[in-house]
Amino acid sequence: MTTTHHPVLIVGAGLGGLALARVLHVHGIAATVLDLDASPAARTQGGMLDIHSDSGQEALRAAGLYEEFRALVHQGGEALRILDQRAVVRREESDDGTGDRPEIDRGDLRDLLLGSLPDGTVHWGVKVTGARPLGGGRHEVTLADGTALTTELLVGADGAWSRIRPLLSDAEPVYTGVSFVEADLRDADTRHPASGAVIGSGFFFALGHGRGFLAHRESDGSLHVYAAVRAPEEWLDSIDFTDTGAAKSTVLAEFADWDPSLRALVADADGPLVPRRVYALPTGHRWARVPGVTLLGDAAHLMSPFAGEGANLALLDGAALALALVEHPGDTEAALAAYEAELFPRAEASASASAHSGELLFRADAPQGLLDMFGAHDEARTA
Repeated sequence: MTTTHHPVLIVGAGLGGLALARVLHVHGIAATVLDLDASPAARTQGGMLDIHSDSGQEALRAAGLYEEFRALVHQGGEALRILDQRAVVRREESDDGTGDRPEIDRGDLRDLLLGSLPDGTVHWGVKVTGARPLGGGRHEVTLADGTALTTELLVGADGAWSRIRPLLSDAEPVYTGVSFVEADLRDADTRHPASGAVIGSGFFFALGHGRGFLAHRESDGSLHVYAAVRAPEEWLDSIDFTDTGAAKSTVLAEFADWDPSLRALVADADGPLVPRRVYALPTGHRWARVPGVTLLGDAAHLMSPFAGEGANLALLDGAALALALVEHPGDTEAALAAYEAELFPRAEASASASAHSGELLFRADAPQGLLDMFGAHDEARTA
């Protein structure tokens, strides 16, 4: 077996892993990143992200990329509309440019991070099959091609079904009870003007008991829609997504009594529908300190998306871990202990908020819970 050594080895080239590599690079520390995708363009990166001032933006400042990030922000993306299932607008906010959660296309943000790294930092098309401790904080990572890598610091940034997490924890993601079906309406202003008017220029909720539509307008003028349904885990298996017409009919049956303008978000979708189950790790997931290895992002604290925290925490995790390593030169264990001491309570608070938001969104009187939450925020700002 061929074996090569890498002092810092990051598994996963998502936002968190790239943020870690970038902040280390800023401080003169080299890292190697492995990713399963064949190339940066192997798959789409998802929709819009709102980047929070106290987490994602702080990470981008540490990465020296804040001004470049601001140049890529989707103007108008912080607008908000909340509707009920009859399409009655219950709350509406415009984007006046003063908000602290600007929107950016996930692909643009990933490209920004990738472009800030030295050539060869990310090794594409690499499938990790396992990892084991070698003693003294060193680890061996085995690859599908039969080769192996050794490292003094192994970081699992490889998402929900992490290959690195078992070194630290037996926890596995569990189904949250909510399934998404994703749809896209392209060139909305020309091809889908009615749906574009319903959704508006930013983020959109249309909610009822146990279901709803979540959507946003993307920077390319398309609309990205999530039809959300509280359903058994096997519900998506009952839908034939190879037959788009039949899949639309099955999904829309869950919204039979909803306003036609809302049903059109699925009925008029371009291209195939995409099923997504929503999984989460246990709230408060943590592990005992294991020499030479740690986790970040979804590998550490996978949570539901209903508070918009996942990408922001991944960015912050990556930057915080890098800065801890810089602040503890030559003492990896002290750095990891400091990083995890902040990671665990931060992640627990966000996971709790995400789970709570999920309950608000789909409760029997929806969208009232969400309206009450925004009302409480309004009162806190004016107090």
